[in-house]
Amino acid sequence: MERMPVNPWDWSLKLGYNQAEIIENPSRQLIVAGQTAVDAHGAPQHEGDMRSQIVLALDNLEAVLAGANMDLSNIIKLGVYATNVDEALKNFDLMGMRFGAVQNAPPMTLLGVTRLAIPSLLFEIEATAAS
Repeated sequence: MERMPVNPWDWSLKLGYNQAEIIENPSRQLIVAGQTAVDAHGAPQHEGDMRSQIVLALDNLEAVLAGANMDLSNIIKLGVYATNVDEALKNFDLMGMRFGAVQNAPPMTLLGVTRLAIPSLLFEIEATAAS
């Protein structure tokens, strides 16, 4: 798979994502449902703690990717949902640490929502990956 970033402006790079990417010759694609801060039994964790919820949501995303023999470097698009955008952005260094480690800046959308499927959840991340 070949990836080419498209950035007519550089401001998004400072936030850790490309405006777009051209993806050529992928052989597999994985669509990942929204991952949240739940344990292996689906029970919500870290009520009221945005930072810990982001960590666990990213851990769960990585577990799903591993199940498909992929990792964060394979992600080509992210959708992020937060019940408090300002609080999520305060903790986006976590995203930078994870994606920076694999030198990946996939296009991303962050949306503020009034609530997620389970009321105590604050953060959800969905992804498209390819190899």
